[in-house]
Amino acid sequence: MTKWQLLSAVSKTALAVAQVRADESAAGNALFNDPYAAAFLAASGEPMRPHSPGPLAKVLTAQTVIRTRFYDDQLLHSGCNQVVLLAAGLDTRAYRLPWPRGIRLYELDLPPVLEFKHRVLAAESAVARCDRTALPVDLLHTAWADRLIDAGFNPAQPTAWGVEGLLVYLTAEEAAGVLTTVGELSAPVSRLVLERGRSGQTVLDDPSVAHITSLWKGGLGSRTADWLGDHGWHTRIHPLDAVADHYDRPTANPSGTGFITAVRGTSQALS
Repeated sequence: MTKWQLLSAVSKTALAVAQVRADESAAGNALFNDPYAAAFLAASGEPMRPHSPGPLAKVLTAQTVIRTRFYDDQLLHSGCNQVVLLAAGLDTRAYRLPWPRGIRLYELDLPPVLEFKHRVLAAESAVARCDRTALPVDLLHTAWADRLIDAGFNPAQPTAWGVEGLLVYLTAEEAAGVLTTVGELSAPVSRLVLERGRSGQTVLDDPSVAHITSLWKGGLGSRTADWLGDHGWHTRIHPLDAVADHYDRPTANPSGTGFITAVRGTSQALS
């Protein structure tokens, strides 16, 4: 049994995302290139691609491709010298994006995920293109904020936060707790990118991805943007189909999903 097989079911969803990124990277006219995604799949020893992907599986695959590129662009061009990726999973933005000089990037995830990631990247002789710090933490315990600061993070400086594929696996209370801590650590004009949140109307009846959707707890759902607005963030909603059109990848959006970008308001703007 590999170390990967000992991970929790939620942590293993990172491998499904790596499968999508590996397939996209190998395709013609790819929206991004993740040269390490296939190495994670090989090291895991687990076959991931379903034999017959159902309709929801196809939608989630397309959404993951668009999401990866959208987050890449938002984080890379945020104008912030600090970047924090919550539940970083097996993404390799620190290694595959052309970061400006002086960027400090922090990856937070559970210890087994980061241990597996480190082992694979070391075997690939991967070299980070920024000042990368990996922090093994549990985001459901607020002590992660202290760990981040102890590692050199400066809450007085603007930060770009990437919260990718995380909140749907949390309850509303847990999601609010994570985002509350993010807000407490965010100086004015800090930036945040995350999923818009699904409505309760989303049809999840697709056996090919039941191992993923059965883990969903909903997070803040369609109330995510409103919650952020009530807690000091100025938000903008980016519907999935509109973002997909921007990248010349027309995609259906039956559940009204998409992304949110947000800027931390100054005291003057919020008064």
